Amino acid sequence: MGLAISVHSYAFALSEGDLEYAEDLRRDLAAINRVLAENDLPAHEEPETRGAATRREHMGSFPYSFLHYLRRAYAHAYTNPSEPLTPVAAGENPTEDELVDDLLYMFDCHLISHSDAEGCYVPIDFDHVLAAEAADIALPGGILGSSVALLRELTYLAPYLGIELRDGVLTDEVAATMARTEDDDPFAREREVWLTLFESARVSVANNTLISFG
Repeated sequence: MGLAISVHSYAFALSEGDLEYAEDLRRDLAAINRVLAENDLPAHEEPETRGAATRREHMGSFPYSFLHYLRRAYAHAYTNPSEPLTPVAAGENPTEDELVDDLLYMFDCHLISHSDAEGCYVPIDFDHVLAAEAADIALPGGILGSSVALLRELTYLAPYLGIELRDGVLTDEVAATMARTEDDDPFAREREVWLTLFESARVSVANNTLISFG
């Protein structure tokens, strides 16, 4: 079982006539907007139809553990920007990396300070990840991230993983090459998660839709 990352979940529920799922998403949106209001940020209005931007679907979900490899990569690239990134060594657990822990509790890294398995990123720019102040707000995953900030972080990390962007744009050719990364590549896990998140964040920002973990 893997972590599924989606955009346009509400539009999908409406198009499929899944009224129960749509109602669940409306409750999540209400909680998200209460948290945004607590932080003097504008409300998010989730579109009812899909936007023009689409993800390049080179893969579906990935194992939950893979996300931690990308988080470790960002923590090292952010903390030691002048040093080349080294892959996770044999026997090393990326969840126990001290640099990840250092950033986790600063709450200003949207890639790292987010639930591993559920929750959302909203296409509104803010510095720190958000949590609900009111006890009665059932915020999905307990943390709300910004897909705008997430896209910035992924763009920053790209060259450390050998990913070429042109003015922040991932070309079809580079995306296709990444999707063909062999399993024995030292950064295979990181590149797979990076591509999934980057495509999701790009579409989130372009189409004003939430990213949902599930």
